Amino acid sequence: MRDPYSVLGVGKTASEKEIKSAYRKLAKAYHPDQKSDDPKAQEKFTEATNAYDLLSDKQKRAQFDRGEIDAEGNPKFAGFDPRTQGGANRGQAGAFNAEDILKEFMSGFGTTGGARRAGPQPGAQSWDPFAGATTGGARGQQPRAKGADGVATVRVSLEEASNAKTISVKLPGGKAVAVKLPEGVEDGQQIRLRGQGQPSPFGGEPGDVIVTVKFAKHKVFRRDGNDLRVDLPITLYEAVLGAKVRVPTLGGDVELNLPPGADTAKSLRLKGKGMFGQGDILVNLRVVLPEGGDPDLESLMRFWRDQKPYKVRD
Repeated sequence: MRDPYSVLGVGKTASEKEIKSAYRKLAKAYHPDQKSDDPKAQEKFTEATNAYDLLSDKQKRAQFDRGEIDAEGNPKFAGFDPRTQGGANRGQAGAFNAEDILKEFMSGFGTTGGARRAGPQPGAQSWDPFAGATTGGARGQQPRAKGADGVATVRVSLEEASNAKTISVKLPGGKAVAVKLPEGVEDGQQIRLRGQGQPSPFGGEPGDVIVTVKFAKHKVFRRDGNDLRVDLPITLYEAVLGAKVRVPTLGGDVELNLPPGADTAKSLRLKGKGMFGQGDILVNLRVVLPEGGDPDLESLMRFWRDQKPYKVRD
């Protein structure tokens, strides 16, 4: 650990009050439950806590100032035994450890504006970092605070979302877990993976990971609510004479009866083939002519234009 005075940002002549005040500011700034988006917050919080634990202990502080122990509290010369020299002095009268500090400054989080009330208030709620929850002043043993939550994003196909498939999710630490998508999952929906977050620095339960589901762009379908739109290329003779054509769906291709003289200005509807089995598939017909042109087709079209003209525009 670095020099504890440097960690807390105080001089070697700092009073107990100044040391306590410096630690309060750092603990509040880097507490993992308040800075879950900062990956270095946990490291800074732990460093500040260790520095305060050393400097708040009068005997250990004096030993450090005399060069008898290092910043970790370990002896610097032979024969020194921290067990006989007060190496662990947190429970002695007058000692005020980091846990006490945290409980003190965090106890005001449940009040308006974050101001701490002096003394216990009837019915008042306070956020206890070692209980991990808002409490109503109960004196009994409370569960210790959870670890920090993590965040992740996963992209899923429309097929995976519509059929509530089990997908692989990569967690912030690099671990991959299998997650079954909920029925009717929506784009942007968040899923909480309990116990997959950061471990608790206070011995409590690990945090969670919040996974945001994003729908990947589909190569065929365009989503319109629970309906899906798809463009289907057809030949000129299929449009004129009718045909049976294959149409893609989320569950595989199906056969569609194309009526003679199909109206390409209107969509054909496949009922119940859209998202979650609730929407439909709307098929837009697109007549595609032969590549490079065709002399016979051109001759037929000139005859048709001259002998059998018809209007499609006003």
